Amino acid sequence: MNDEKPPKKSPPKRNWLGKIGLLLGGEIQDQHELVAMLKEAREKRLLDADGLSMMEGVLHVAEMRVRDIMIPRIQMVVIPKKANLKDIYQTVIASSHSRFPVIEDDRSEVIGILIAKDLLTHILEDKLITVEDIMRPANIVPESKRLNVLLREFRTERNHMAIVVDEYGTAAGLVTIEDVLEQIVGDIEDEHDQVDANANFIVEKKKGCYVLDGLTPIDDFNAHFSTNFKDDEFDTIGGFLVHKFGYFPKKGENKTLKGFYFEVLHADNRRLHSIKLKRKDVSG
Repeated sequence: MNDEKPPKKSPPKRNWLGKIGLLLGGEIQDQHELVAMLKEAREKRLLDADGLSMMEGVLHVAEMRVRDIMIPRIQMVVIPKKANLKDIYQTVIASSHSRFPVIEDDRSEVIGILIAKDLLTHILEDKLITVEDIMRPANIVPESKRLNVLLREFRTERNHMAIVVDEYGTAAGLVTIEDVLEQIVGDIEDEHDQVDANANFIVEKKKGCYVLDGLTPIDDFNAHFSTNFKDDEFDTIGGFLVHKFGYFPKKGENKTLKGFYFEVLHADNRRLHSIKLKRKDVSG
């Protein structure tokens, strides 16, 4: 007779979401509960504001589809396949893009992708080489593809751009890996993005009524309106308001704080872009 005790089974390993759920006192049943738990984790300082924002971004990406973020066909910077390389240098330089859809006759028919670095290798060669000679195959995806699936494909196939087609197979736009990542981490600016150092964060439309850029530094807001909103956790007025709402508010939502009426004019699931502000003690 074997008196040895059967080995104890190791408890199943939990992922980070399960661990947070245990820390907050319960199993996660659905996404709404998950978001609520993440916000509670933020309040308990288990997460910082950026961590919470990125986790919410991950959840949004799993729900969104390519059509939600694609650059529409009309806004694409395209290159004709029969163009000589010498004829497209100015277009490439002016746009500062690294990849360009190559078209047959019009924007609805994309047949390849021109990568700027491929163009550079031919600068000193025969200028009669055409775009068609050096373009690469286009990565085609449907409008309905989920963003999390597309991101995985971008990573495994080492692609950075995809041409989006509609149900008829016509090019409807394009999407890049940067577009997808920005849904998680927010806007990604590079050295080519234009930044106006003299941008007006606070614009008075009429007496007592203003439009604020969501990126207005809280220090600037306090100096302009002689207020003392705390900036120990948030650097911008947009971040401060998101904290006060407790979630990312949509257009039209409003809140009154210390005699100021704030109304969201433009926002997405990453940040507040513009805000209407009225002093409560000023009519009009």
